[in-house]
Amino acid sequence: MKTLAELEAKLADPSEALVKDLSSVDGDILILGVGGKMGPSLARLAQNAVREGGLNKRVIGVSRFSNEEARRELEDAGVETISCDLLNDDELKQLPHADNIIYMAGNKFGTTGREYFTWGMNTYLPGRVAEKYKDSRIVVFSSGNIYPFMPIGSGGASESVTPEPMGEYAQSTLGRERIFEFHSHKNGTPMLFYRLNYAMDMRYGVLLEIAKSVNEQRAINLTMGHANVIWQGDANQMALRCLTECTNPPSIMNITGPETMSIRWAAEEFAKRLGKDAIFEDTESELALLNNASKSHQRFGYPSVSLLQMIDWLAEWIQAGGTTWNKPTHFQERKGKF
Repeated sequence: MKTLAELEAKLADPSEALVKDLSSVDGDILILGVGGKMGPSLARLAQNAVREGGLNKRVIGVSRFSNEEARRELEDAGVETISCDLLNDDELKQLPHADNIIYMAGNKFGTTGREYFTWGMNTYLPGRVAEKYKDSRIVVFSSGNIYPFMPIGSGGASESVTPEPMGEYAQSTLGRERIFEFHSHKNGTPMLFYRLNYAMDMRYGVLLEIAKSVNEQRAINLTMGHANVIWQGDANQMALRCLTECTNPPSIMNITGPETMSIRWAAEEFAKRLGKDAIFEDTESELALLNNASKSHQRFGYPSVSLLQMIDWLAEWIQAGGTTWNKPTHFQERKGKF
């Protein structure tokens, strides 16, 4: 892939399994917080699956839409859009009903210094949404950040590991789950908590940050020496397919790739492809933020895009001068400050 058009087409290409799963759930799909990194491609993916399957569903994306071009692109793809400040109760109440909710709204970066806003988005707003959509099924985007660091040889935290969130972002993200969980018990709403780390495409993600450091000959800090990654297209497919897994009380699903990826190894792979040297500082810690996504792989199959394929694509993208976003993951953060 060398162009944005090719990238967007790849991200929005639905699998037969996705079309089949969406055909098994009744009603429209409403995506709250569609304007983030993953939202637009998820909405286009859902719309393409609806179109290919001949399904009688509307796909509706809700955001403040500060970027009107992004809104037009969604509408051109057949996605209905609604401009809404979800923190405004009057605007929230005006949103249409939908049987299927993908809840992507939240705040992470910029938390330090604006903790109050992060808690408002991540913990207050979920209660308002859960009441509004108490008769729907809801897939709630969460984060692997709520887990404790795990030994690098452990295989990562499974869904049975008790959360130990570090820092106010992770604490408020667990708060998001707990508030939704309360309303699920109160109203009988079927839900699923989608614990993700780390999605990536050509424009952002852990692998891009490693590749750029190699290409620009900057030292890579190895203290957080291992990570999990998954192609955004696969993460989006799984998010939509999770609509079939919503239960009361809520289900939990870790979403990431199968490998415990060594940052050192990945950097050296990029160095081979880019004709550069990988430069490192510090050494790997024995603990890292790692998820075990075996449960989602059992249900949905392994990701369709492999780790080495992602590395190949990214190396070509960088060499071609492809577009990237200045949206670092801060995957190296070990104290929970975002």
